[in-house]
Amino acid sequence: MASSNRWAGFISSLASFLHFFIVILQVPLFRVPCRTGTCTSPIEVMSSHLIATDLYPAFGPKALLYPGAIAKSYIKNKTFPSYSKLSKLYNMTKLRKTSASTDLQHLEILAGSYLTVAGAVSGLMRPGRMSLFGTLLILWGFVREVILKNSANMNSARSIHIYPVTMHIALLCAFLTMRKDVRRLIRCCRTRRGAKPLLYKAKNM
Repeated sequence: MASSNRWAGFISSLASFLHFFIVILQVPLFRVPCRTGTCTSPIEVMSSHLIATDLYPAFGPKALLYPGAIAKSYIKNKTFPSYSKLSKLYNMTKLRKTSASTDLQHLEILAGSYLTVAGAVSGLMRPGRMSLFGTLLILWGFVREVILKNSANMNSARSIHIYPVTMHIALLCAFLTMRKDVRRLIRCCRTRRGAKPLLYKAKNM
Protein backbone atom coordinates (compact mmCIF):
# COMPACT_ATOMS: atom_id res chain seq x y z
CA MET A 1 0.00 0.00 0.00
CA ALA A 2 2.69 2.48 1.08
CA SER A 3 4.90 1.37 -1.80
CA SER A 4 2.09 1.98 -4.31
CA ASN A 5 1.48 5.45 -2.91
CA ARG A 6 5.18 6.26 -3.01
CA TRP A 7 5.59 5.12 -6.62
CA ALA A 8 2.39 6.86 -7.67
CA GLY A 9 3.58 10.10 -6.07
CA PHE A 10 6.98 9.84 -7.76
CA ILE A 11 5.53 9.08 -11.21
CA SER A 12 2.90 11.81 -10.88
CA SER A 13 5.45 14.44 -9.84
CA LEU A 14 7.86 13.45 -12.62
CA ALA A 15 5.06 13.56 -15.21
CA SER A 16 3.95 16.98 -13.93
CA PHE A 17 7.46 18.39 -14.35
CA LEU A 18 7.86 16.87 -17.82
CA HIS A 19 4.48 18.19 -18.93
CA PHE A 20 5.31 21.64 -17.54
CA PHE A 21 8.58 21.77 -19.48
CA ILE A 22 6.89 20.54 -22.68
CA VAL A 23 4.36 23.37 -22.39
CA ILE A 24 6.56 26.20 -21.06
CA LEU A 25 9.43 25.50 -23.51
CA GLN A 26 6.91 25.46 -26.37
CA VAL A 27 7.76 22.03 -27.73
CA PRO A 28 5.85 21.88 -31.06
CA LEU A 29 2.70 19.78 -30.60
CA PHE A 30 0.71 20.93 -33.62
CA ARG A 31 0.47 23.50 -36.37
CA VAL A 32 -2.67 25.62 -36.49
CA PRO A 33 -3.61 29.06 -37.89
CA CYS A 34 -3.84 31.74 -35.20
CA ARG A 35 -3.78 35.51 -34.94
CA THR A 36 0.01 35.63 -35.25
CA GLY A 37 -0.06 33.50 -38.40
CA THR A 38 0.76 29.93 -37.34
CA CYS A 39 1.03 28.62 -33.77
CA THR A 40 2.75 25.38 -32.78
CA SER A 41 2.14 25.25 -29.02
CA PRO A 42 -0.68 25.91 -26.53
CA ILE A 43 1.17 28.90 -25.03
CA GLU A 44 1.41 30.59 -28.44
CA VAL A 45 -2.32 30.08 -29.07
CA MET A 46 -3.27 31.37 -25.62
CA SER A 47 -0.85 34.32 -25.65
CA SER A 48 -1.93 35.55 -29.07
CA HIS A 49 -5.57 35.48 -27.93
CA LEU A 50 -4.85 37.22 -24.61
CA ILE A 51 -2.87 40.04 -26.22
CA ALA A 52 -5.32 40.50 -29.12
CA THR A 53 -8.37 40.73 -26.86
CA ASP A 54 -6.76 42.69 -23.99
CA LEU A 55 -8.06 40.12 -21.51
CA TYR A 56 -4.81 40.36 -19.58
CA PRO A 57 -1.89 42.84 -19.56
CA ALA A 58 0.71 41.98 -22.20
CA PHE A 59 3.49 41.35 -19.65
CA GLY A 60 1.74 38.12 -18.52
CA PRO A 61 1.67 36.34 -21.91
CA LYS A 62 5.16 37.65 -22.69
CA ALA A 63 6.50 36.18 -19.44
CA LEU A 64 5.08 32.80 -20.46
CA LEU A 65 6.54 33.08 -23.97
CA TYR A 66 10.05 34.07 -22.87
CA PRO A 67 11.35 30.62 -21.70
CA GLY A 68 10.29 29.08 -25.02
CA ALA A 69 11.93 31.90 -26.96
CA ILE A 70 15.20 31.27 -25.09
CA ALA A 71 14.94 27.51 -25.75
CA LYS A 72 14.34 28.06 -29.48
CA SER A 73 17.31 30.44 -29.70
CA TYR A 74 19.54 27.93 -27.91
CA ILE A 75 18.51 25.08 -30.24
CA LYS A 76 19.11 27.25 -33.33
CA ASN A 77 22.42 28.50 -31.87
CA LYS A 78 21.28 32.13 -31.93
CA THR A 79 21.67 34.90 -29.39
CA PHE A 80 19.00 35.01 -26.69
CA PRO A 81 16.20 37.47 -27.54
CA SER A 82 15.52 40.42 -25.28
CA TYR A 83 12.21 40.61 -23.46
CA SER A 84 11.30 43.86 -25.24
CA LYS A 85 11.58 42.21 -28.68
CA LEU A 86 9.21 39.32 -27.97
CA SER A 87 6.25 41.04 -29.66
CA LYS A 88 8.21 41.39 -32.88
CA LEU A 89 9.68 37.90 -32.61
CA TYR A 90 6.22 36.31 -32.30
CA ASN A 91 4.59 38.71 -34.78
CA MET A 92 2.32 40.21 -32.11
CA THR A 93 2.75 43.91 -32.89
CA LYS A 94 -0.57 44.26 -34.77
CA LEU A 95 -2.68 41.57 -33.10
CA ARG A 96 -5.48 43.93 -32.06
CA LYS A 97 -6.26 44.64 -35.72
CA THR A 98 -6.66 40.98 -36.66
CA SER A 99 -10.04 39.29 -37.04
CA ALA A 100 -11.48 37.02 -34.36
CA SER A 101 -12.71 34.55 -37.00
CA THR A 102 -9.54 32.46 -36.68
CA ASP A 103 -10.21 31.87 -32.98
CA LEU A 104 -13.85 31.00 -33.64
CA GLN A 105 -12.89 28.45 -36.31
CA HIS A 106 -10.59 26.66 -33.86
CA LEU A 107 -12.53 27.19 -30.64
CA GLU A 108 -11.79 23.74 -29.17
CA ILE A 109 -8.05 24.18 -29.76
CA LEU A 110 -8.16 27.63 -28.14
CA ALA A 111 -10.06 26.38 -25.07
CA GLY A 112 -7.84 23.30 -24.84
CA SER A 113 -4.73 25.49 -24.97
CA TYR A 114 -5.98 27.55 -22.02
CA LEU A 115 -6.67 24.40 -20.00
CA THR A 116 -3.35 22.82 -20.95
CA VAL A 117 -1.29 25.85 -19.91
CA ALA A 118 -3.27 26.36 -16.69
CA GLY A 119 -2.99 22.65 -15.87
CA ALA A 120 0.76 22.60 -16.53
CA VAL A 121 1.37 25.54 -14.17
CA SER A 122 -1.01 24.43 -11.41
CA GLY A 123 0.22 20.84 -11.75
CA LEU A 124 3.56 21.81 -10.20
CA MET A 125 1.76 22.51 -6.93
CA ARG A 126 -1.20 20.14 -7.14
CA PRO A 127 -1.49 17.75 -10.10
CA GLY A 128 -5.01 17.36 -11.46
CA ARG A 129 -7.06 16.52 -14.52
CA MET A 130 -6.94 19.96 -16.15
CA SER A 131 -3.92 19.17 -18.34
CA LEU A 132 -5.48 15.94 -19.58
CA PHE A 133 -8.81 17.61 -20.37
CA GLY A 134 -6.99 20.40 -22.20
CA THR A 135 -4.90 18.01 -24.30
CA LEU A 136 -7.95 15.89 -25.15
CA LEU A 137 -9.89 19.01 -26.13
CA ILE A 138 -7.08 20.05 -28.48
CA LEU A 139 -7.10 16.57 -30.02
CA TRP A 140 -10.87 16.73 -30.42
CA GLY A 141 -10.50 20.05 -32.25
CA PHE A 142 -8.16 18.40 -34.75
CA VAL A 143 -10.42 15.35 -35.07
CA ARG A 144 -13.38 17.60 -35.82
CA GLU A 145 -11.55 19.57 -38.48
CA VAL A 146 -9.25 17.01 -40.08
CA ILE A 147 -10.99 13.62 -39.83
CA LEU A 148 -14.66 14.56 -39.75
CA LYS A 149 -14.13 17.39 -42.27
CA ASN A 150 -16.69 19.57 -40.52
CA SER A 151 -14.78 22.76 -41.15
CA ALA A 152 -16.46 24.98 -43.72
CA ASN A 153 -13.08 26.24 -44.95
CA MET A 154 -11.28 23.27 -46.49
CA ASN A 155 -8.04 25.26 -46.91
CA SER A 156 -8.02 25.78 -43.15
CA ALA A 157 -8.50 22.03 -42.62
CA ARG A 158 -5.42 21.34 -44.75
CA SER A 159 -3.30 23.93 -42.93
CA ILE A 160 -3.56 22.27 -39.49
CA HIS A 161 -1.35 19.40 -38.43
CA ILE A 162 -0.46 17.35 -35.33
CA TYR A 163 3.09 16.24 -34.52
CA PRO A 164 2.28 12.66 -33.36
CA VAL A 165 5.40 11.92 -31.29
CA THR A 166 5.39 15.06 -29.14
CA MET A 167 1.59 15.07 -28.84
CA HIS A 168 1.57 11.45 -27.60
CA ILE A 169 4.30 12.26 -25.06
CA ALA A 170 2.33 15.29 -23.84
CA LEU A 171 -0.86 13.22 -23.60
CA LEU A 172 0.91 10.45 -21.66
CA CYS A 173 2.46 12.96 -19.24
CA ALA A 174 -0.92 14.66 -18.76
CA PHE A 175 -2.49 11.29 -17.89
CA LEU A 176 0.30 10.29 -15.51
CA THR A 177 -0.05 13.53 -13.53
CA MET A 178 -3.22 12.10 -11.96
CA ARG A 179 -1.89 10.35 -8.85
CA LYS A 180 -5.04 8.38 -8.03
CA ASP A 181 -5.22 6.85 -11.50
CA VAL A 182 -1.51 6.02 -11.45
CA ARG A 183 -1.94 4.31 -8.07
CA ARG A 184 -4.82 2.23 -9.44
CA LEU A 185 -2.73 1.30 -12.47
CA ILE A 186 0.16 0.15 -10.25
CA ARG A 187 -2.16 -1.92 -8.06
CA CYS A 188 -3.79 -3.48 -11.12
CA CYS A 189 -0.39 -4.48 -12.55
CA ARG A 190 0.70 -5.96 -9.21
CA THR A 191 -2.56 -7.89 -8.84
CA ARG A 192 -2.15 -9.43 -12.28
CA ARG A 193 1.49 -10.27 -11.62
CA GLY A 194 0.55 -11.95 -8.33
CA ALA A 195 -2.31 -13.88 -9.95
CA LYS A 196 -0.04 -15.56 -12.55
CA PRO A 197 1.91 -17.78 -10.07
CA LEU A 198 -1.35 -18.84 -8.41
CA LEU A 199 -2.82 -19.76 -11.79
CA TYR A 200 0.34 -21.72 -12.67
CA LYS A 201 0.19 -23.66 -9.37
CA ALA A 202 -3.49 -24.44 -9.88
CA LYS A 203 -2.78 -25.92 -13.32
CA ASN A 204 0.02 -28.12 -11.99
CA MET A 205 -2.19 -29.48 -9.21
